[in-house]
This record gives sequence, C-alpha cells and structure tokens, in this order.
Amino acid sequence: MNWWMVRAGDRNELIPIWKQKGVASVGWADFGNPKNYPTREALIQKSHEIYEEEKPATRIIWASQVWRFSHEIKAGDRIITYAKDKREYLVGTVTKEHEYNETIVDKHYPNIIHVKWEKKQIPRDQLSQEAKNSLGSTLTVFRVDNWGDELESLLAGKEQTVSEPENNEEEVIKNDFVQKALTMIQDKVDKLDPWQMQELIAGLLRAMGYNVKVSKKGPDRGVDILAHKDAFGFEKPIIKVQVKHRKSSSSGPEIQQLLGAHPIDANSIFVSTGGFTVAAENIGKQHNVKLIDLEELVKLIVQWYDKMPSETRSLLPLQKIYIPE
Repeated sequence: MNWWMVRAGDRNELIPIWKQKGVASVGWADFGNPKNYPTREALIQKSHEIYEEEKPATRIIWASQVWRFSHEIKAGDRIITYAKDKREYLVGTVTKEHEYNETIVDKHYPNIIHVKWEKKQIPRDQLSQEAKNSLGSTLTVFRVDNWGDELESLLAGKEQTVSEPENNEEEVIKNDFVQKALTMIQDKVDKLDPWQMQELIAGLLRAMGYNVKVSKKGPDRGVDILAHKDAFGFEKPIIKVQVKHRKSSSSGPEIQQLLGAHPIDANSIFVSTGGFTVAAENIGKQHNVKLIDLEELVKLIVQWYDKMPSETRSLLPLQKIYIPE
C-alpha cells in the first residue's frame, strides 16, 4: 500500500466535489487519455509538443505527474489532500484505478480515480514538524509513504505529542532551505552562456549605481566591463572587470593580465564561476583585486536583484518568497 498526496486544484476548489462524488482528479486535459501513451517517455514527448511555451523541466514534471496518477496509483492505496482554508488533511482509500472521464468533475479535470474518503480529517497542527515540511511540496501528485504510519495513528485518535522544534532546529531548517535555494540559483547561473554572463554582471553593477560599458564580442584584452559613477567615466573609482564563465579555475597570469589592462589605475574585479587557483588568490590579495566566485556572485545577485534592470532579470528569473524569522 502506497500513500499519495494529490492537490485539489489550484485553490482547493475541487474538495467539495471530490467528497460528493467519491473521487480525486487531476487536469492536463490537453494530453487526452494518458492510457493511450505506451510509455512515460511518449507522454513527455507529447508534453514538449503541446506545452512548448513552458520551460522544458516544467513539461517533464507535468507529464510525469499525469503518468504517475494514471499508471502507478492502485486500488487500496491511500490518498491525502490538503484543505488550506481549514488547515486539515483529508484521507481516503482508492477503490477504483484511473479512468478518463470529462463528466464526473469537469472537462478540465478528466483524469479520475475513485476514492472512499474518511469522515475524520487531520489538523495540520497535529503533525510532526518533519511531516509538515515534507507534505509542503507544491507538486500536484507525489508519494508520502514515510508519513503513512503517523497519519494512520492520528486517524485512529492516537494523538502524538508534537513539540515545537528547538530554536536551533528551526535555524537548521531555515538555513537548509536558504542553501537549497542558493544552490538552485547557482545551477541557473551556470547554464548561462559567456555573453549572457557578461550582461548579468553588467546588470549587477548597474543595480549598484554604476554606469557600465560592456566590451563587444571578440578579443577583450583582459577587460570585459568598465564601470564608473559619472556618465562620462571621468570620476573615480573606475572599475575594470574580467569575467570567466567556465568549469576550470582562473589562474595567476589571468589576474596579472587584468591588472595590466587599460586603465592601469582602475580598481579590478575578476569574476570566475570556476573559482581560482591558490596562485590567483595570492596575487589578488597582493594587488587588492576583488575575486568573485560563483557562490559569492549568487549572494550578490540575491542582494541586489530587485534593483537590476528588467532585461537583466529576464536572464535569471527569480521569485521572492518569505520565511519566518
């Protein structure tokens, strides 16, 4: 017996009809009947065709969720869904596996499984902190087997003693969340091409209040970007920037090349997503060159993102979220 979370529409609007009809349902009606596709890969290929305006990863996720709902959920499995307004989880048992039917719920949610819903609901506050974190995923369909015993126990009226996490535990959870987000941003930055990376750095400097000139494609003689405070570039400090977007570490000679590039008396920033060799770090310290690796770059992007030009943000679309202090 497996446990599955199935989200009840974008705003939980499906819960009343699910309870009335004894079903759970998901959408993506553009696929038609998913049972007509011989493999998950065939469904994914169709997703690339019909959802071409969406990101490739999104298309794969959508197709995979429809496949799981239609092919992997079996009679006897347990289903839960979350009612946001009441902060309660509904639990049920699958009585009949997938069918494609546009009339039971409506044409927008034609993928149906039949479910016998329990009369008792589980308040979210009764769950352990670990279960709350795990069940918070925004996916429409996903496995929650690890919390089956806890949910069954609560349904049976055996309320668990749920203590609030210690402050240090909350801090660990928050730090883990932040680090995962930063890592995801690093992955996105890493996928930019070298010219997009230059534009990203230029946009970061503009957000900091600098006027920026980006070198044209071709040999840059050690300088990719010049930044200055005034419109004509006379007022100091003038900053010269070299950007290396690659897997390998930047070396000492490359730092020396930036230092020797015109203008000689400008401050120097060297951005290297592949990091720096020990020799490069030593030269940077000796000559007061600001060395920025991928990790530090992402922290700066997050700090200044709201002030970046819109064309720069379009290179790296991010969404702001809030977490408790």
